[in-house]
Amino acid sequence: MHAQHVTHSTLENWQRSMQSVCGNYETKLTFNSTLFIGDVCAKEHAGLTLAHLKTNAGLISRNAKTGRDDDRYCFLVSQRSGCSRIAQNGVTLHLSSGDLVLMDSVGTCEITPLGLIEHVSLHLPRQEVLKSFKCPRPLFGKASAHCTSGRMLRLLVDQLYMNEEGTQTDNNETEAMLSAFTSLLGPALEQRERQAEIADSIAGNSLRRQAQQLIEESLTQPNLNPVTLANRLHISVRQLYRLFEEQGDSVCRYIQRTRLQRSASDLSNPHLKRESITAIAYKWGFTDSAHFSRAFKKQFEQSPKDYRAGAFIDWPGSAH
Repeated sequence: MHAQHVTHSTLENWQRSMQSVCGNYETKLTFNSTLFIGDVCAKEHAGLTLAHLKTNAGLISRNAKTGRDDDRYCFLVSQRSGCSRIAQNGVTLHLSSGDLVLMDSVGTCEITPLGLIEHVSLHLPRQEVLKSFKCPRPLFGKASAHCTSGRMLRLLVDQLYMNEEGTQTDNNETEAMLSAFTSLLGPALEQRERQAEIADSIAGNSLRRQAQQLIEESLTQPNLNPVTLANRLHISVRQLYRLFEEQGDSVCRYIQRTRLQRSASDLSNPHLKRESITAIAYKWGFTDSAHFSRAFKKQFEQSPKDYRAGAFIDWPGSAH
């Protein structure tokens, strides 16, 4: 086993050791450098390299434009203590103690410790990980802690880290260990993505129901439109559109369709037979009687007048 362990008294020493173990990363502090903590440990076990990192740095970043990426590895990172944010290629993940995340060695990357953090990073051959996936996917994502493959991955990383005794390994053991990690990694990432999709779907359904309820409560307001609706829901207009597009609908069509349904209900109500068609249209938010008539006929294939007449035919006392 080969091990390198450095506790750093200066940011410069930390920077050099960090780059030798983890790659082309730069470190920034958000406080007095005398308070900086930086500790790096690298070792090999079963032919695989693990790096242990402990730091309270403000930001650890890699800019792909500053030099050629080392595309030999990707990193399976186990957050052992503390909390952090990891961002790569426009996606941000929040990590707490116990979380496991796959990071790519290619592309921009930012690690933001939220206080003192400690994590273990396992170097995995990038091409082997790519080959293990059933279909192409980014080499960045959090592994599920709620499935067997995710829990097994965490146990394997922890066991490798806790094993302080070096052992002589042959190629068969190295290949077996690598196969175990890569075989478990795909299902763990896929399970996490399915869980995220379900959570997003539940949240989207709930928000869409809120939007629909607010629309139905506001139909009498002529100024009801996507902008005012989004503001009242505290979401963006684009997010509001997306809620309805996911169901093959649009927010504007939903508003008009609901107004027309309420208008049709009133037109067929015998207790409102003395109320004019224009008054009913205005009551439900229409401001142009000609537009209302065209929209009504398109929706119900009858003019408002004919629809009302047909609805009253079977009522007692009506003329036949």
